[in-house]
Amino acid sequence: MWISKNNLFLLIALVYATSVAAQNNAVDASSQKRIGNETPAQKRERMAWWTEGRFGMFIHWGIYSMAARHEWVKHNEHMTNEEYQKYFDFFQPDHFDPTAWAKEARAAGMKYAVLTTKHHDGFCLFDSKYTDYKATNTPAHRDLVREYVNAFRAQGLKIGFYYSLLDWHHPDYTMDDVHPLVQMDTSRANYDRLNKGRDMRKYRQYLRDQITELLTNYGKIDVLWLDWTWGKDDKRGKHAEDWGAVELLKLARKLQPGIIINNRLGLDDYVDGGDFVTPEQVSTAELAPYKGKTWETCQTFSGSWGYYRDENTWKTHRQLLDLLITSVSNGGNLILNVGPTARGEFDYRATSALDSIAYWMHANSRAIYHCTYAPEEYQVPDNAKLTYNPTAKRLYVHLFGYPANGQLVLPGYNGKIAYAQLLNDDSELKFKQSDTNAGDLVLNLPIHKPPYDIPVIELVLR
Repeated sequence: MWISKNNLFLLIALVYATSVAAQNNAVDASSQKRIGNETPAQKRERMAWWTEGRFGMFIHWGIYSMAARHEWVKHNEHMTNEEYQKYFDFFQPDHFDPTAWAKEARAAGMKYAVLTTKHHDGFCLFDSKYTDYKATNTPAHRDLVREYVNAFRAQGLKIGFYYSLLDWHHPDYTMDDVHPLVQMDTSRANYDRLNKGRDMRKYRQYLRDQITELLTNYGKIDVLWLDWTWGKDDKRGKHAEDWGAVELLKLARKLQPGIIINNRLGLDDYVDGGDFVTPEQVSTAELAPYKGKTWETCQTFSGSWGYYRDENTWKTHRQLLDLLITSVSNGGNLILNVGPTARGEFDYRATSALDSIAYWMHANSRAIYHCTYAPEEYQVPDNAKLTYNPTAKRLYVHLFGYPANGQLVLPGYNGKIAYAQLLNDDSELKFKQSDTNAGDLVLNLPIHKPPYDIPVIELVLR
């Protein structure tokens, strides 16, 4: 993962946004190539737990947490492998307790988790036999991925692995425009000099070998989150052929037939080149165009994915709830990121945010799980957003503004509602036909707002 911090990052962001936009463009499925033979119905069945769960936890953790200044610190500060080595040499997460992580995720209402098994810096949290650059060779002396898998599985959460296609440590990974070693000199001569002796074919085999390990040695894996591919027109980036993307996707599906895989392999020419699209760090207003697609927005609590001690643009409780509610109201998922400290603990600000979500979800999770966008016949009331459970035939009104007079107008709802209640305590809400518009209903709400930043009304539909 990455975010833009300066003009260079803005340029990278533009290139990447162009790539994602190309992958998300609506294309006639009949005109696209296919990698497998799965039917739409089979895909819906395979992904049912994911689309019904709606909410997951991302965990960006690695030796960059020791720098405590962004997971792209190696890139940002143009570090060589030798300069970065100190984080490997002194990595000792003595407070790492994945069971505590899993319990916090479950309490917050998350249904799955995705851990960075390897990020762009090339460091592996798992015990890979294909590299020495791994957690078991640090002072940690532990396969941290195995402990994560065991702990989260024991708490009933689905297991996801993030794996970076980029690798700033591997000796055969060829230079591209975000590699730390090219930032000071982006000339073709420097690219050629730095790439001398590097062999991307060997790196492709390394990708296959490590993906095989991850999808073989840890039991059932539910999600594979691969990151990331440049736009097709970018001359100094990586593309699907650099990864051997088609074969890599086939390999993953062969090893884990039920697995769900994101769309960042660069296979937008294939109708089944990814299971879901991945709008990253976008505003809630930018989520509406994804309605009708299968998608998940990845978001941070703050402005960084990895632990960043001095970064202070943390989202408020209301902003986090808005992300969750708006994602579901547009038919998508939210995966919310935590960047643990180098000692292996969640930052106190992240814990506070998770606790606040847990409080809301305990009372209102029925408006999230199994829900999607509302049918068009139901207009959105003022200062509200709607989610809808098509199986239970329940409509949920999320009150972003609480009516001062205790009355909420439901426009055009007359004859459509059998019963109404506050979701947090299932207490009845009486309603009547509007005196000014026969097609509207008026709900009578308590004078005192329920103790939730965004209360929810549950409407039982006729």
